[in-house]
Amino acid sequence: MPSLNELVRQHTTLTSADVEWLHLLVSEWQLLSDLSFADLVLWIPTHDGTRYVSVAQMRPNTGPTSHQDDMIGHLIPRGRRPLLDAAYDEGRIVREGDPEWREEVPVRVESIPVRREGRVLGVIARNTNLLTVRTPSRLELTYLQSASDLAQMIAAGSFPFPGEQVDMDAAPRAGDGLIRLDAEGVVTYASPNALSAYHRLGLTADLVGCHLGRTTAELVPPSRGPVDEALVKLASGWAPRQTEVEANDGVVQLRAIPLKPKGVHVGSLVLLRDVTELRRRERELMTKDATIREIHHRVKNNLQTVAALLRLQSRRMDSAPARLALDEAVRRVGSIAIVHETLSQTLDEQVAFDEIADRVLAMVMELSQDGRVATRRSGSFGILSAEVATPLAMVLTELLQNALEHAFGTKDAGNLEVGALRGRADARGGAGKSGEHLLITVQDDGRGMPEGFDPQRGGNLGLQIVRTLATGELGGTFDMVAVPGGGTKVILEIPVR
Repeated sequence: MPSLNELVRQHTTLTSADVEWLHLLVSEWQLLSDLSFADLVLWIPTHDGTRYVSVAQMRPNTGPTSHQDDMIGHLIPRGRRPLLDAAYDEGRIVREGDPEWREEVPVRVESIPVRREGRVLGVIARNTNLLTVRTPSRLELTYLQSASDLAQMIAAGSFPFPGEQVDMDAAPRAGDGLIRLDAEGVVTYASPNALSAYHRLGLTADLVGCHLGRTTAELVPPSRGPVDEALVKLASGWAPRQTEVEANDGVVQLRAIPLKPKGVHVGSLVLLRDVTELRRRERELMTKDATIREIHHRVKNNLQTVAALLRLQSRRMDSAPARLALDEAVRRVGSIAIVHETLSQTLDEQVAFDEIADRVLAMVMELSQDGRVATRRSGSFGILSAEVATPLAMVLTELLQNALEHAFGTKDAGNLEVGALRGRADARGGAGKSGEHLLITVQDDGRGMPEGFDPQRGGNLGLQIVRTLATGELGGTFDMVAVPGGGTKVILEIPVR
């Protein structure tokens, strides 16, 4: 289905500012559709003015649709729908005409011109399914009157409100709760959901006849400080604003929409939603996230303490092999601590592993403090989960440490490179594999592997740890191959979950 931008660019001469106005309208018109119990279709005249193209469509949440099929992208010639022509040419709302019959369903058709800065950009066709029409209730009458006021504001170019930034996914809708105010901010109607939301805030009386701004301000506990005058004005509906009110362990989201159908303030709509449980869950999640970060922070501190104790013990050892073994243990513990330190600074159990790889590389390179071995990292590991990052950090530590000790010894100079490539395994020719994999290489130009060395069985404790973690915990593959011209290349491939 083509987008609004594509249709406007292909068929019309509207400017970018006009298109932004249409986007603002389309982001708001779910309210008009729900209050009208009607479908909305936005028609824009084409380049040559001989046809109209439908660029957007909205169905109501409050009633049956009159359009079973999608209308976006349809083209109709001028003259086929006289109400569209009249609304566009005369710049007024047109309601004349008998109901149309569509698939044995009577549909009332109205046309609302869309105006911006004195120019009519297009026409909204408002189509109401009359099959279920009955005597309207007080709520439905309020909905329809409010819809009529909004339609007049669209025709006059005063709705939507330019500059108002509203997250429509999170904003309250008509069905969540609706209050109609008169020009003085006094409640003339409150839907059952709206009344329930105010009861959650601590209101014990009815809302009808109350000044909503003062009533709302009185519900806010004195312990929260002086009453904000902006809250009184917002709840009175004098400006298009959105806020939240918290009182009596309840949280209610308010959105005020001033109604000025003929340029005169006649009242306001206040949409509201009880978000008490939503905010409670958000606070619980924030507390949980903070607790998890604190746990990672304490684990990191404990691991660093263990590493410090091992380092102290190493300094007291007379045996060189014993000191070397303790130093290796220090680096193994340190690699895990780096992962937990990174996790303690994030909001979830995901880490950017490139930073961890660089820190592990710097830590291991302390073995070669004279700068004999030049190191670099190429490619990117991407974002990894904690269950992958922790064993992978240990594997990388062992591979780097093994290369420094056995490829270069204590006097040789050379180059050591860590590479990372993330993508689909089958794109790299991985037979029988699917899904996203991470290909990691550690390559040196050192002495190479001994004659007859089997990387799947031989090696020291470090290589045994690598094989166990790579094939067991990470569920990947591990291999070592000779590099033509000298050196060794370690290849590790793991699935990314």
